[in-house]
Amino acid sequence: MNYFSAENLSKSFGEQQLFEGLTFGLARGDKTAFVARNGTGKTTLLRILMGKMDSDTGEFTFRNGIKTAFLEQSPELDGSLSIDQLVLSANTPVMDVIQRYERALGKHSQLQDEESSSNLEKATNEMDHANAWDYERRLKQLLDLFRITNTSQMVSSLSGGEMKRLALALVLLDEPELLILDEPTNHLDIDMIEWLERYLSTTNLTLLMVTHDRYFLDRVCNRIMELSQGQLYQYQGNYELFLQKRAERKEIRKVESQKATQLMKKELEWLRRMPKARTTKSKSRIDAFDDIREKARLETGPGELRLQVKSPRLGGKILELEGIRKAYDLLQIIDNFSYKFLKGDRVGIIGRNGTGKTTFLNVISQIEKLDAGSLDLGETVVMGYYRQMGQQWNQEMRVIDAVKEIAEVVLMEDGRTISASQFLEHFMFTPESQYKRIAKLSGGELRRLHLLTVLIKNPNFLILDEPTNDLDLFALNKLEEFLFNFKGVLVIVSHDRYLLDKLTDHLFIFEGEGKVKDHYGSYQAYRQLKEATRPQAPKVESDKQVKPQAKEAGQKTKLTFKEKQEYKRLEPEIEELEKEREALETELSAGTLNYESLDSKSKRVAEIIELLDARLERWMELGQFT
Repeated sequence: MNYFSAENLSKSFGEQQLFEGLTFGLARGDKTAFVARNGTGKTTLLRILMGKMDSDTGEFTFRNGIKTAFLEQSPELDGSLSIDQLVLSANTPVMDVIQRYERALGKHSQLQDEESSSNLEKATNEMDHANAWDYERRLKQLLDLFRITNTSQMVSSLSGGEMKRLALALVLLDEPELLILDEPTNHLDIDMIEWLERYLSTTNLTLLMVTHDRYFLDRVCNRIMELSQGQLYQYQGNYELFLQKRAERKEIRKVESQKATQLMKKELEWLRRMPKARTTKSKSRIDAFDDIREKARLETGPGELRLQVKSPRLGGKILELEGIRKAYDLLQIIDNFSYKFLKGDRVGIIGRNGTGKTTFLNVISQIEKLDAGSLDLGETVVMGYYRQMGQQWNQEMRVIDAVKEIAEVVLMEDGRTISASQFLEHFMFTPESQYKRIAKLSGGELRRLHLLTVLIKNPNFLILDEPTNDLDLFALNKLEEFLFNFKGVLVIVSHDRYLLDKLTDHLFIFEGEGKVKDHYGSYQAYRQLKEATRPQAPKVESDKQVKPQAKEAGQKTKLTFKEKQEYKRLEPEIEELEKEREALETELSAGTLNYESLDSKSKRVAEIIELLDARLERWMELGQFT
């Protein structure tokens, strides 16, 4: 049963043809990832489907009666409203049902005639069908899950990450049947990503999303569509199968291109010596030459990211941290942390948002000063710091001039030196684009330019803060290949679990309140250990990854008696935990507690947050079947 179909969609900007003649459909239960290089039209296609942009040709339709929802990469929310006002003004099917019910209830309380009674009965049935009676409670619990607790604050005061999480909560609250997501994991920490992963993989909604998170893609999606050189290629299966089939397709295209190139050379020779008098046969041969030339250009796609720099050798001393402390007023970020970096260290840093990961990077790169302790940096260390917020640029400066201000030439790994312009080409900046003003660059181009300015200094101690944001899957694979072979010390903050597992063998886990746990091993090993030792965490059966199609083949569609009882029990438990947390937070913010009370109550708040997350996950899992 198709929920969506598109036919012959085409879109171009000026002379650039993004895609042409795209035809595809989405059936019930399809969970589809849409992949393409940055700048080739994937976000444009999503915006067309969302109604934010018109296609040049073609049409698409959503099946009548299904609930659809969209999440943009950078949601546009009304900053003049509070969160509460935004929720009430949200133009969603559920809110429409609630508002119709409230109007019908208001009229019936005034008139109490046959017509108002009929309208109220109809509105009540709609509330039942839309599962709208507990809308406010579900909203509060979702906002709590995404750590948005003060709903009276203005939307304009939210950070980019908070705004993305708010938009995601509103999208999920409406319980859509078809959901379109653009980079849903950006600005989420790993715990939130894994909750969303479980939720999407165990519900029967139809999904189309753009994401660069390989684990998320692999565990949620059952189909991948690739947009390449304006054409759409579809693969049934997971990410590993996609890579295999894509490599096979590219090899076939390469062989075809090589054969066409040889044939084109022969045809060119014939054209040069062809007599002026052209017969019908020669004209048809000339026309066929254009087709041969197109085949010869099959592999002449966009350039690829090429990362290669010379890193100087590290001496015996690299970086030694001894009893370091950092706090902002009463908020402890790092408390008495010691570590001695060694040659070959590859450290991943994880933890919830706001626990101090970026502050730690700023401290070890000496952007921020320590409150206490010592930091001893070796003389041979050349640090390169790729910052999540990017670099501040003169927006009117041309790209080539900005790079030349740092270095005119770059030393490569093989000992060669190349010019700044040649180095820019390694980062997919064509000679023409090198003369663009920085203000005109896209998010992906700005990220590549920032990475270039870090590597151009030939670092041997590389610090990366969320390097995967705004990179497509193909650029990300190239970055991983470079980092895998990097000979210096590597420190990475990332929510990309695939990246952490591939590149790091040692984790710093930021737990909040200044605590940093040192874990030797992969992220997956740490996660398994954490799940095995989690206190009071109820079993989450969604980890079994129930296939979306299984429901029609006899999959469970309702709760058992015990599960119904559990579902009813969870609601008051969650409310009690929320009340306890609010009371503790009020005490903590009063400024009247001594150190011992402050410490014990802060620990209890952290425990409550963990318990709430576990119970909310279970509550939402069971709620699918109510």
